[in-house]
Formats: sequence, C-alpha cells, structure tokens
Amino acid sequence: MQDVKPVKAGWYNAFRPWTLHGAIVPVLIGGAVAWKDGSFNILIFLLILAGGCLLQSAANLFNTYGDFVKGTDTVENHTRSPELVTGAMRPKQIYMMGIVCLGITALIGLVFIWYSGWEILIIGLLGIGGAALYTIGVSYKYHAMGQIGCFFLMGILMPIGTYLVLTGGYSWEVLMISLPNALMITAVLSGNETRDYYEDKAAHVGTLSGHMSYENSKRLYLFLNSVSFIILALLIVLQIAPWECALAFVALYDLNILVKNCAKAPADPKCNRLLVPLAFKLNWHFGVLLVIGYLIEYAVVGVLI
Repeated sequence: MQDVKPVKAGWYNAFRPWTLHGAIVPVLIGGAVAWKDGSFNILIFLLILAGGCLLQSAANLFNTYGDFVKGTDTVENHTRSPELVTGAMRPKQIYMMGIVCLGITALIGLVFIWYSGWEILIIGLLGIGGAALYTIGVSYKYHAMGQIGCFFLMGILMPIGTYLVLTGGYSWEVLMISLPNALMITAVLSGNETRDYYEDKAAHVGTLSGHMSYENSKRLYLFLNSVSFIILALLIVLQIAPWECALAFVALYDLNILVKNCAKAPADPKCNRLLVPLAFKLNWHFGVLLVIGYLIEYAVVGVLI
C-alpha cells in the first residue's frame, strides 16, 4: 500500500465514527415508518440510535482485534488499522472496549424489552452476535459471509427492530423501504473487500469478494451501489414508497463519482483507497434523502392535502 498515507492510531480511528451510517440510516428508516404509523417515542428512538451506534462501534473494535490476532493486519499493512500492529494500543484495550460497547447495548436492550416486549430479544441477540463474531469466534467474515451478514443484520433487521421497539409490531412497508439502503450498506463492505482484495488473498482471508476474480469483485461493488436506485424506482412506481422518496436520486451525482473512481482503482492506490469513503458518502446521502422524502410525504404533503 505504498503512496497511501497511514491514518493516525488512536481511539478515534479504532471507533471509526464515519462508519455510523450503517446504524443511523436503518434506524431513521424504521423510525420514520413508525412515526407515520402513529407510534413514536423520542426518548426510545434516541436510545435505539445509541444502541445501533454502539453495535457498529463494537463491530469496528472487534474487527481490529480479530484481524490483528489472526495475522491479517501486519506492520507492512497498517495504513488503515495501525492501533495494534504498531503497538500504539494493546489488544486487550481494544477487546475490552468492544465488550463495554456490547454491555451498554445489552442494558439498553433491557429498556426495549420493558417497553415493547420480549420479541425484540431475538433481534437484539442477533445484532450483538453479528457485531462480536465478525472476525472473532466463528469469524464469519473469513467464511464469505460478511456481506450477507451486513445485508441482513444491519440493512434489514435494524430497521425492523427499530419499528418493533417503537410500535410493538412488524411492517412489510419497513422491509420494502429498507431494501435499497440494505444493498447500499452492503456495497460499502463490498468496497472494503475489493480495496483489500490482494492483501486478503495473501493473508488467506476468505471474504466473499476473495472467492471471485478481482474484476468480478469490482462488478459486485458497482452492482450493489447501482441497483439500489433501480429498486427504489420500482418501489415508487408500485406506490410502495411515496414519490417524494425520489429525492434520493440526487445521490446519483455521488454514484457517478464512485463509478469513475472504481475504473481507476486497479492502477491508482489513492482511487483504490477511495472505494470505501465514496461508498460511505453515497450511502449517507442516499439514505438520509430517502428518509427526508418519506417524511415530506406524511408530514407536509399529507397535511396540506
């Protein structure tokens, strides 16, 4: 990874707050539909946001710990996760902070059980297990299950769980509205695996992208980012999503930049590094605009009409 400037080792980089789109956007989707359905408690909603962010943070910490313990992250490959390989921090520090994040999430989960019932326990346990076992224990990242787990645990279960806590029930609308964003969240992880393709191959990391050719890994990355717009268009045409959700198509500007960058990634280390940040940016803009469009329909247009 020559020509790529290493990041500064420390807690900020270990927590990776720029990845919180993966928790915040799904919670916003579930919360928006719950609000439309007349069941919204702002304090509980804020607790859901906090719990989701803690789960994402725990996943980031355990990923740093697990990759180091398994030898995936080395001194030669420390541009993005230098905390442990450079000795700036101790493995036990990272591991225990991940445990703290999960512990606080579990305590928040008790409030959810009290508020909405025991059904949320199953989703909560799946979320905690998904965060903890990504590169530790069963290490499903190493068995080509990272992207699949990301799609279901973050993209689908998180908005469904949000709706369940706020309303005590389930909604097909939440599931359908969540699909485009779930694919786009998965695209971020696809970009991560594509960026690290050759390093993961050398370290015998069995990611989903690693089971493909490099070119097919790029194609999957582009497909996941692009198909989200097609699915949203279908949801609007079928009147499952309100037409105001088309506001998310503004993010096609970000997609255009992402596609051009991906074409240069194989030969340009900077463009290769940007595979993930550009996917972050696209997901933030797409997801937030989708929610804003949804709220405009029911908070503004619906009232005026």
